[in-house]
Amino acid sequence: MRTIGIAAARRIALAAQGFSDPPVTGTSDRGRLRRVLRRTNLLQLDSVNVAVRAHYMPLFSRIGGYDRSSLDDAAWNPGSRRLLVEYWAHEASLIPLTDWPLLRWRMREHADTSRRRYRQLLERAPGLTDEVRTAVKESGPVSAAELEREIGGSKTGTGTWWNRSDTKHACELLFAAGELTTATRRGFQRHYDLVERVLPPEILAQDPPVDEAVRTLVSRAARAFGIATEPDLRDYYRLSSERSRAAVNELVEQGELRPVAVEGWSDRAYVHRGARTPRSVAARALLCPFDPLIWFRPRAERLFGFRYRIEIYVPREQREYGYYVFPFLLDDRIVARVDLKADRQEGVLRVPGVFAEPDVEHDRVASELGAALREMADWLGLGDVVVGERGELATRLRLVA
Repeated sequence: MRTIGIAAARRIALAAQGFSDPPVTGTSDRGRLRRVLRRTNLLQLDSVNVAVRAHYMPLFSRIGGYDRSSLDDAAWNPGSRRLLVEYWAHEASLIPLTDWPLLRWRMREHADTSRRRYRQLLERAPGLTDEVRTAVKESGPVSAAELEREIGGSKTGTGTWWNRSDTKHACELLFAAGELTTATRRGFQRHYDLVERVLPPEILAQDPPVDEAVRTLVSRAARAFGIATEPDLRDYYRLSSERSRAAVNELVEQGELRPVAVEGWSDRAYVHRGARTPRSVAARALLCPFDPLIWFRPRAERLFGFRYRIEIYVPREQREYGYYVFPFLLDDRIVARVDLKADRQEGVLRVPGVFAEPDVEHDRVASELGAALREMADWLGLGDVVVGERGELATRLRLVA
């Protein structure tokens, strides 16, 4: 079995994620979105908006400044041709519309597990899901809060009353089961509608067998990662180990995946047949915590020697680096950690702390990071980059940001 050095493995991984692609000019933002999605296959959603919401950032990291409304239009504008749809892929995610059928099996399984999870709710309010379904049919697209008002009645009046959390749970149960989907978002709040009013008939008509769908998902993950272990591939779409291993074995037999050893990795790895190994990678990118390149922390540590833990839930006084820290990729290494906050009231991009990784050239890192931060501030419509005091790169960064 061929052995691949860790530096080559990093270049394979970065190329697969689009970090070695040449810039494209004269292409619409929608076209550039398609280009990134051919690399990543999905965009993870997250509600944290300290700097910028998670689904916007991977595109910026790969293509630079773009109009975020182009992504909104592709996902949530009823008047625009939809490219993306929400579902549970790698956590809550935006996935290409054409990939929705690949998760039909998960919808059936989620329907069963959700009924068990919300058993007490369904026993206490046996008609709630039917009422929600009917109300969405009559009033959708509609938020959970609007549904509560629509079907809730009052605590003291006659008729049915459900509390808002019950209504939200019912919406999520029907969403997980594939009966409802997100038609649009307003203020990042989901507005639900029936899937048949959001997705085209040719998508709804598809329902591939489970083993075929899982094999396709693992193939998507392998192409997105370039080189990965089976647990890495399994995590991309949060598959079970049994299903993932079976799919990997089938893809090896078909010649789509090639087993290899990677220097320093204890587990066997697999290279996708379409993976490239560039001689070098000249990347410069701030990575949000939920970027596909680093979202599986064990893989990020194996690839880059970079141990990363998000500290949102760590008490302030116990945080090592900061509340919402962006790793900074330079060439083929992660060279710094940047605590970021978009101060929209003051119109500035704040950097409370910036920390260098071991054995990096501080002057070059600060210079490149300063340029990346100015680009990000411009993209977000902010003015100055304001650097705080924390971290060994702070003084140098203040001189160039």
